[in-house]
Amino acid sequence: MIKPDAVRNGHIGAILEKITSAGFKIAAMKYTQLSKRDAQEFYAIHKERPFYGELVAFMTSGPIVSAILEKENAVEDFRALIGATNPEEAAEGTIRRLFATDITENAVHGSDSDENAAIEGAFHFSGREIY
Repeated sequence: MIKPDAVRNGHIGAILEKITSAGFKIAAMKYTQLSKRDAQEFYAIHKERPFYGELVAFMTSGPIVSAILEKENAVEDFRALIGATNPEEAAEGTIRRLFATDITENAVHGSDSDENAAIEGAFHFSGREIY
């Protein structure tokens, strides 16, 4: 997912270029905006954390680009491509190092496991939207 900060700052094209240049195939993609209820559901795992309300507010602050990416070792490779959650700790050349504003507005979301990738993909897309 390309988050509202990166969309607002005009980085959609540059981020997609980094993703496709890294060998990922885009199996599904859409430009949309999360409702408060959607964001609460998507980030329910963080409900008890102190940043949850701020996260929901941020994720509903503007449009996002959601996508399903395919590649051998997709989750591991994408997490390496996006870099650490805190852009100051992210490796040079990673998406977050290049495009994130701070630890909260960190440009992109990537699934942390194949299981969560399937769950998150189904959250954003119906079966007929995936190619």
